[in-house]
Amino acid sequence: MARKVAIVLFNLGGPDKPDDVQPFLRNLFRDPAIIGAPGPIREALAWFISKTRAPSARKNYELMGGGSPLLPESGKQAQALIDRLQAEKTGDEYKTFIAMRYWHPFVAEAVHAVKNWDADEVVLLPLYPQYSTSTTGSSLTGWQQAGGGGARIVCCYPEHPDFIKAHAGLIRDKWTNSGAPDNTRLLFSAHGLPERTVKQGDPYQWQIEQTATAIARELPELPDWQICYQSRVGPLKWIGPSTEEAIEHSARDGKSILLTPIAFVSEHIETLVELDEEYGELASKNGIKTYLRVPALGVQDGYIETLARLTLEAMNGPSGLKPPCGKRICPAGFSKCPNHVSKHV
Repeated sequence: MARKVAIVLFNLGGPDKPDDVQPFLRNLFRDPAIIGAPGPIREALAWFISKTRAPSARKNYELMGGGSPLLPESGKQAQALIDRLQAEKTGDEYKTFIAMRYWHPFVAEAVHAVKNWDADEVVLLPLYPQYSTSTTGSSLTGWQQAGGGGARIVCCYPEHPDFIKAHAGLIRDKWTNSGAPDNTRLLFSAHGLPERTVKQGDPYQWQIEQTATAIARELPELPDWQICYQSRVGPLKWIGPSTEEAIEHSARDGKSILLTPIAFVSEHIETLVELDEEYGELASKNGIKTYLRVPALGVQDGYIETLARLTLEAMNGPSGLKPPCGKRICPAGFSKCPNHVSKHV
C-alpha cells in the first residue's frame, strides 16, 4: 500500500529581511542548547546579545541582499530530494517540509503542516551532517515540544560514503580547475562549539574529525590538511584551532589555502561573508596569494543521493532513531550521542 511520507528537513534558519535580524538572534541565544543559564538569566542574556550584535549582523546580511539565503537554498535541496526519490518509483508519495530552529518556517510550523497533510510516516532528516546537541539535538527537542510525535529520526551521517565522495569531488574540482600551487594546505572549517559542551559529552568534534579524515583519504593529492573552527561567540573557551589561527599559521608556513566548509551544506552568512569576505581579507593581509574557497554542497548530486539514501534507509524497520549504518558510531564516552540518550528514540 502506498504511504504518504513527510520528510522534515531540519536547519538553523536565518532572517528574511533587516528587521528580522535582532529577533532571529534573540531566538538563537534564548535556546537552552546554546546558552545553558537558568531561564531568566538566559532571557536577559539573549536580549542583550541580540541587541548589541544586531547592528553588525545587519551589515553582514546587507552583503547578501538584506537577508539570509538559507531558506531558498534549503528549498532547492528539498526539491532535488523529491525529484531523486520519485526516480526510485517506490510507490510512496513524498513531500518535504522545512523546519527552521530560529526563524520561519519554525519547527512548530512544520509540525502543523505535516499533520494537515495527514502523513502516514514522518522522517526527520537534519541538514546537519554531524550531530550536536546545539543543532540536531535542539531541533529534535523543538519537534517534541511542538507535539510532532513519533517519527523515523536520522541522527547524523558524518561518514556516509556518498556524503564523503560529494565533498571530495567539490574539493578536487576546485583544486584542479584553479591552478593552485603545490604548496597548498586544505583547511576543513567547521562551526565551533564551546569547549565545555564537548567535555560534557557532545560528539560533534569527534564526528567532524571522522568526516575530515574520511575525505582526506579520498584526496591523496592533498596530503597537507587541517581541521579548524569558525564563528566563535562570547567569552567561553571554544574548541580549536580557530580558522583565523589556521590561516595565520598557514601564512607563516608559506602555504596557499584551499578552504572547505565541512559542516555547512548550504551557502549562508558563515560561508558567503565569514569565509569569503572576512577570512579572505585576513589571508590577504597575511600575505597569502592564493586563497580558494570550495563551495558548500548545495544540490550537488552526491549530497542529494546521500539524503535520498538516508530517507529510504530510515523507512526500513520500526520508527524511532536511525543511527548511521544501523549502529552507534560515537565512542561510549560521548554521553550526549542521541543513540546513548534514549529520550529521542
